Amino acid sequence: MPTPTKGHRLGGSPAHERHILANLATALFQHGRITTTEAKAKRLRPVAERLITFAKRGDLHARRHVLTVVTDKGVVHQLFTEIAPEFSERAGGYTRITKIGPRKGDNAAMAVIELVRGEPVAARPRRRARRAPAEATAAAAPAATTDEAGEAPEARQAPVVPEEGEAEEVDDLADVAADDEEAEATDDAEAEDDKPAGDA
Repeated sequence: MPTPTKGHRLGGSPAHERHILANLATALFQHGRITTTEAKAKRLRPVAERLITFAKRGDLHARRHVLTVVTDKGVVHQLFTEIAPEFSERAGGYTRITKIGPRKGDNAAMAVIELVRGEPVAARPRRRARRAPAEATAAAAPAATTDEAGEAPEARQAPVVPEEGEAEEVDDLADVAADDEEAEATDDAEAEDDKPAGDA
């Protein structure tokens, strides 16, 4: 049972309060909705929702834990077989409290607490699913960039290195070295053209 809030208890003692909340939870699961005072409804909500969460687990330990609060085996069976499967897609918020005005005899604030049944749950996309499109676009951006020479990185080809036992073709390697020297010379000439005349 959740930690009691500060202030007056519903009954005269902690044990009395536990019995009151257990009886209210039993009536709520049995009838689906009950009318009670606003203070009792607010205190009942966390107890009832915790019991429904246990019922969603569905194992024997959860059933025995619920039986310590709700002692009616018929209501516990109804909770595990009918109520809990309805909330399998919902992550909390199983009850609703509606204020209905003061009671006629003593002017106590009254409320209806009910199980939220048959309402569709808006499926929120998981955080990773929302983040995935942004990561995909960020990963695609570097692949499309070009290097300083204006060529895509995939367009450059690595020089072919002969394996052991193969004769090296000296002429081909000399041609590749000469092409590299020409490219460097043109880059240097372009860099000197771009400098302003006063910097010489």
